[in-house]
Order: sequence, then structure tokens, then C-alpha cells
Amino acid sequence: MVGLKPSDVPPTMAVKFLGAGTAACFADLLTFPLDTAKVRLQIQGENQAAQTARLVQYRGVLGTILTMVRTEGPCSPYNGLVAGLQRQMSFASIRIGLYDSVKQVYTPKGVDNSSLTTRILAGCTTGAMAVTCAQPTDVVKVRFQASIHLGPSGSDRKYSGTMDAYRTIAREEGVRGLWKDNFPCHFVSAFGAGFCATVVASPVDVVKTRYMNSPPGQYLSPLDCMIKMVAQEGPTAFYKGFTPSFLRLGSWNVVMFVTYEQLKRALMKVQMLRECPF
Repeated sequence: MVGLKPSDVPPTMAVKFLGAGTAACFADLLTFPLDTAKVRLQIQGENQAAQTARLVQYRGVLGTILTMVRTEGPCSPYNGLVAGLQRQMSFASIRIGLYDSVKQVYTPKGVDNSSLTTRILAGCTTGAMAVTCAQPTDVVKVRFQASIHLGPSGSDRKYSGTMDAYRTIAREEGVRGLWKDNFPCHFVSAFGAGFCATVVASPVDVVKTRYMNSPPGQYLSPLDCMIKMVAQEGPTAFYKGFTPSFLRLGSWNVVMFVTYEQLKRALMKVQMLRECPF
């Protein structure tokens, strides 16, 4: 490896795994308020939030964030950040960090370039693995983002912290409560990008948010959630939170992948220096 630059050396699986997770966390730190605003707008109008909705109304991305800061404090747009970072370290590390390795498994021996089918299979496999591992963190993240606390003391909080949320959900709803059935929702959201992806994924994402945030028994399934939402609020409910979702998706991907490339180079440089110190 003497004389080679970090960009010339293929990154190891450990480098890709750590780099993807770290880059995703950095992107989440910058875009998390947009994600929280999206969740608040998506659940607005739901029956269980009707009493709070009479006290707090959200309008637009900036209006939602400003209302949260005014009524709940400056840190409120970052409710659920710990669970969000835990999600990115597990979800992005697997989905992106393991993609190339899984793709090689599906690629026939002696073939240099992977076919479209192979890439789709690899994407589906890592996506399914990532969703399975990261699902509990996403449920907790949404619960924190959706909870509205108007009292200054925070005594009305259902969960005292992230770990308490995991324990409480598992105790009150069973371990399966941390794995609410939303694979199609996450699958669409995870592989989408840009405006077109937001148009396609927004209805599924709204259903995902409401279903994750619902208490046991409110909805029988994601399909039941969708039907009730349309019946009570009309089809436009599928696009609640569209603007922050689009803004976050675009900015998150730009920050994440730019950071990921730089981290890969930095980690490979460190690895090369350890192997060849002189």
C-alpha cells in the first residue's frame, strides 16, 4: 500500500460500516428539527391529539418549529434525538455499510459488473436487515417527537428517557410493540430520494408515523390506520408534513453522502498509517 492514496484503496467493511453510521448521525443532527416538524404535522388532526390540537396548531415548517420552541422550549425540536442517532448507527451502518458485501454474495463468480437484479436484491436484503435491527429505535424516536409537553416541569412526560421508553413500551405493549409492522413504509422511505420519492413515500410515511405513535388497540393494522385516516380527514391527510419531509430528505442525503465519502477517506488514511507507519 506504499505510494497509494486513501482514495485508491478499497475501503474495508469495517470502514464502510462505521463511516456510514457516523455520517448518517451527522446528517441527522443537522436535519432533525425538520423530521420532528414533519411528525407533528403528520399527526395533527388525529382523534387522540384533538384535545392538544385545540391548544396548539401547527402551520408550515418554520411555523411548526417556532411554535414548538415557544410552547415547549428551545430543545423541543430535538425530542427523540438519542433514539434517532441510535437508529442511524444501526440502520445506515447496515443498509449502506453492508451493501457492497451483500452485493458480492449475489454476484456470480467471474462476473465483474453487478446486474440491476443483483443490485436490487442487495438493496432489498440490506434494507430488510436494517429495518429489522433499527425498528425499536424508530418507534421510540417517533413517540418522543410526537409527544407534546406544555408544562414547564415536564411532569406529564410518559417516558423519563430513551432507555425508559424501550422498557415501558416492551412492558405495556409487549416486545412486539417495538417492532410494529411498518416494513413497507420504511422500505419505500429508505430507498426514495428527492421530490419524486417524497410524493410516493409521503402517504406511507404518514401512516407509519401515526401507527408507530398509536396506543395499543387504536388501529388494527397499518391498513386500518390508512382507512380511518381517509374517512376522518380525507385524502389530503396523506400529504401532511410534505414540505419538511421533502426538505429533510434532500438535505439529509446531501450531508450524509458527502460526509460518508470524506469519512471513508479519513478512516482509510488512518488504517494505512497504522499498517505502514514509516
